[in-house]
Amino acid sequence: MIECCLPLRGQFIKDATPQQRSGFLFPIFCLLVVFCLVGCSKEPLYQEEGYVFGTLVEVTIYGEEEQHARQASAEVMHEFQRLHNMLHAWKPSELSDLNKAIAAGQDRVVTEELATILQDAASLSHQSQGLFNPAIGGLVGLWGFHADTFKPSEPDAKLIAAWVSANPQMSDLGFTPAVEGVKVHSSNKAVQIDLGGYAKGYALDRAAELLKKAGIHNALINIGGNIMALGKHGEKFWRVGIQHPRNSGALAVVDLHDGEAIGTSGDYQRYFMLGGKRYCHLIDPRSGYPVQGVEEVTVLTHGVHAGTLSDADSKPLFVAGAQGWRQAADRMNLADAMLVDERGSIHITKELKKRLEFTDKKVRLQVE
Repeated sequence: MIECCLPLRGQFIKDATPQQRSGFLFPIFCLLVVFCLVGCSKEPLYQEEGYVFGTLVEVTIYGEEEQHARQASAEVMHEFQRLHNMLHAWKPSELSDLNKAIAAGQDRVVTEELATILQDAASLSHQSQGLFNPAIGGLVGLWGFHADTFKPSEPDAKLIAAWVSANPQMSDLGFTPAVEGVKVHSSNKAVQIDLGGYAKGYALDRAAELLKKAGIHNALINIGGNIMALGKHGEKFWRVGIQHPRNSGALAVVDLHDGEAIGTSGDYQRYFMLGGKRYCHLIDPRSGYPVQGVEEVTVLTHGVHAGTLSDADSKPLFVAGAQGWRQAADRMNLADAMLVDERGSIHITKELKKRLEFTDKKVRLQVE
C-alpha cells in the first residue's frame, strides 16, 4: 500500500494528519496520481493548488522557508493563468483571435511567444507524420469537446468528412516578421488551432524555469496529471503514480529523477458514452473520429523541453494505436513509453519497464 503525504492546499506543513492526507490521491480530473511519497517527511513541504487549464494544478516545494516557497508558487500560478488566457482555444484569447482571423482568410499579428509555440507545435506535428495535429480544432469542436460539459451526440458524418477532406495541418501556417510581433497567415481556412495537447507541457517547462530562477531546486509540478520533478524530496526521488484507466487506483508508480516529466493521455477524462460506446476527446485526424481501441498512453521524458514533450508526444502514440504505437514512439525519439489497449493489455518499452513498479504483480506485459 502506498502511503501518501499530501499537505492541505496552499498550506506550509512539517507533518500531516491522516485526515489531511486523504482525499487527493486519485482525483478524477487527473490523468496521473497527484504524487505519492513513501512515508511523510518532517522537513518543510509547501503545496499551492489552483484550477487552471480546466484542471487542478499543484506546485509542491520541498525544503524551503514558507515565505520563499509561497512567493515562488504564486509566481508560477500567475504564469499558469497568463498562459491559460493566451492559449484558450475557444474562449476569448490571443489564440482564439488568431483562429477567427484564419477562418476569415485574414492574417493576424501575434506575440513572438505564441509564434514560437506554434512553430514548435508544427515541428512536432511534422515529426509525428501528422498524428499530433493541433490544427484540427474544428473537428474537436464539432465533436462537442470545446465545452465544459459534453453532450452524447455524434456529428453528421458529412460534416466530419468535410473537415477531413479540408485536411488542416500545422504546415499550412506561415510566419513573417512584423513591427510588433509576428504575422501569421494560413493557406488553409480550415485550420483551427487547439493546443490542448501542448499547453500543459509548455506550462510545465515555464514553471520549472521560474522555480529555478527563484532558487528552488526541489519541487514537483503537476498540471492535471502532466508532472515534472525538480531535484528530490529529501533523500528520496519524487514518486508519482500512473492512473489506472478503468479503476480508481494506480496502475503503476515510478520515481522521477531531476528534470524528468511524465504525461498520460487517456480516454477516461474528457469523453461521453453513446450507444454503449466511449467517445473521447482524442481525435484521429485521418478519420475525423475519436480514437478507439486505446485506454491510455504514458510517456516519460527528460532533457530540454521535457514538460512540453510529456504532453505532445503521448498524442501520436495514442492515435497510432496498439498496432502502430511503437513506430510512433520511435519517430518521436521516445524510449520510455507504454500503451494500454481496449482489452487492458499493457504494451511497454523495455526501458520504461525497468522504471515502473506495477501495483498488480501478476500483470502481463508485452515488451515491444
